[in-house]
Amino acid sequence: MKKRIIWGVILLSIIIPIIIVGGIPFGLLIGVVAMLVGKELTDLYKIPNLVKLAAFFALLMITYNNFDGNEIYFGLDFRVISGALLLTLIPIIFYQMSGKYTTKDAFELMGFILLIGIGLSYFIQVRDYHLAYFILMVFTPMITDSFAYLGGTMIGKHKVTKISPNKSWEGYIIGSLMGTFIMTVFYMVFINNPGTNIFLVIGIILLMTIVAQIGDLFFSAVKRQNEIKDFSNLIPGHGGILDRIDSIIFTALIFVLLMRYL
Repeated sequence: MKKRIIWGVILLSIIIPIIIVGGIPFGLLIGVVAMLVGKELTDLYKIPNLVKLAAFFALLMITYNNFDGNEIYFGLDFRVISGALLLTLIPIIFYQMSGKYTTKDAFELMGFILLIGIGLSYFIQVRDYHLAYFILMVFTPMITDSFAYLGGTMIGKHKVTKISPNKSWEGYIIGSLMGTFIMTVFYMVFINNPGTNIFLVIGIILLMTIVAQIGDLFFSAVKRQNEIKDFSNLIPGHGGILDRIDSIIFTALIFVLLMRYL
């Protein structure tokens, strides 16, 4: 636990100033995150290095799509999606027969690239759009996860699923309630758009807490399927980058879908 806290403080001391500055420094940070996550993803498969390189390019293409936050509602450029698809699918014809890169590998990898790439792209776009919105998007799953862990540790009795046996319904409920309460207060203090229905805001934030926990379960299922505890040991006490942003990725998807109502 001590190691986890120390490294958490170190990471936050580096990341928070970059988030505040935003712009190109933040975009470069997300690019580094994309490359590290790309390595964690491709390490799940025993595939040729050339395919891994193509996957990195595909992930970066999607991550840096629509860099300008003003275009946040227009979605991904289909040309970017086409390029990413080609990069992950074409290598099949060279490696399928030898079994080094199968169609199953390709479609799984492509799904991960789209999911992670779109999520990271939203990180850049939302930060460029407004710092307070970015904090709302990122801290909602973080606070939800923290209180879900505390609640589950103290009173958790009913397990949610065998995928993640340490998760309990009691913890999930406490996490969602506290996450919704704290981030609703944050919204009212730092955003509070005139004419916005506060009950709609509460509903959206509550939905974000639920989706965040679904994201955590999804990536727990991925780890269980691949028989690993963490995606990597890059961060002592925390695991890999993807272990830290798994629920935030899912939250980003629902947040961008509904942020026009906030």
